[in-house]
Amino acid sequence: MSLTLADARIVTPEGVHEGWLTIEDGRITHVGHGSAPGPGLSVGGRHVVPGFVDIHNHGGAGGSFPTGEQDKAREAVALHRRHGTTTMMASLVTDSIDGLARAAASLSELCEEGLLAGIHFEGPYIAKARCGAHDPTLLREPSPRELAELIKAGRGQVRMVTVAAELPGALDTIRLAAAEGVIAAVGHSDADYEQTLAGVEAGASVATHLYNAMPPLGHRAPGPVAALLEDERVTVELINDGVHVHPAMLRLAYEVAGPGRTALITDAMSATGLGDGDYVLGPMRVRVADGVARLVEGGSIAGSTLTMDVAFRRSVREVGLSMPEAVQVASLTPARVLGLADRIGSIAVGKAADLVVLSDTLEVTGVMKDGGWVTEPR
Repeated sequence: MSLTLADARIVTPEGVHEGWLTIEDGRITHVGHGSAPGPGLSVGGRHVVPGFVDIHNHGGAGGSFPTGEQDKAREAVALHRRHGTTTMMASLVTDSIDGLARAAASLSELCEEGLLAGIHFEGPYIAKARCGAHDPTLLREPSPRELAELIKAGRGQVRMVTVAAELPGALDTIRLAAAEGVIAAVGHSDADYEQTLAGVEAGASVATHLYNAMPPLGHRAPGPVAALLEDERVTVELINDGVHVHPAMLRLAYEVAGPGRTALITDAMSATGLGDGDYVLGPMRVRVADGVARLVEGGSIAGSTLTMDVAFRRSVREVGLSMPEAVQVASLTPARVLGLADRIGSIAVGKAADLVVLSDTLEVTGVMKDGGWVTEPR
């Protein structure tokens, strides 16, 4: 079957043009300018952007990936797809090694189905002083041997691990991750500038939610923020929900790292899409009030209730990114992090037909995954 989307404003990292595109067997086969050469489905001049790619997400719609419950995970994926995220990784939080292994084994089945793009261990190899919403009693020193066991439990579906670079065993654990084809990320860390650079030299290539859960940027003690921003080998994650990071600091990160090294993430947790109330994030109790998730004990921010469409919209409206730049940080750059940029992340011939239709106000009006409508344009 063939489908042509006509009367579209197609957004690519290179620009925006009025045109059309044709989809066959789940892939984009033609992208054209101007009027479509034949009949097609008009999207009424709306923007068409590539599906969003979220590399750091803990759940939504009441489902929490750290539990490993497949039915709940499916509900979380369905929610985020309706908001334009067509590819997402499942992020776990600190737990016992056995608990992490069980969750990874369960979620690996959803990865094999193509529902998830991989598994991310955000703990337990993080700093107690910067643990945020992770249970401090379950934190451990990084261990290559343990990580190898977790990777094995994930049956080839583990894609990322967050490590505090200053901890004993961190550099060897980062090297093991890199050798196994797992992305090593620096985060939840109390590292100084030099320790962070050592982590990058060992193979770390991502900054887990830059600024959050790490020492602030200082003029005498630049810390991890400066090291991660300036190193061309590192992609920085940013949570653009108006709570985690001030827009001025988002602009700073975008200007230094550029859209090619910046990836929007949600860090979403189970409350996403449901509203205020009491929830859990792994073993930790969380209370959501006015859309902000915080630990019941201590009040630390505990993930977010963000969806990628909101992060995209805020990046254009509040931070000042152009539409092509916003597409790059929400889709193409995170796709590159996952090694999937040849298949997803931009609108190009041969790539998967993962598409989002946006109104003039950048609200989602339609979502397509692999050529099939998740929600039809309205």
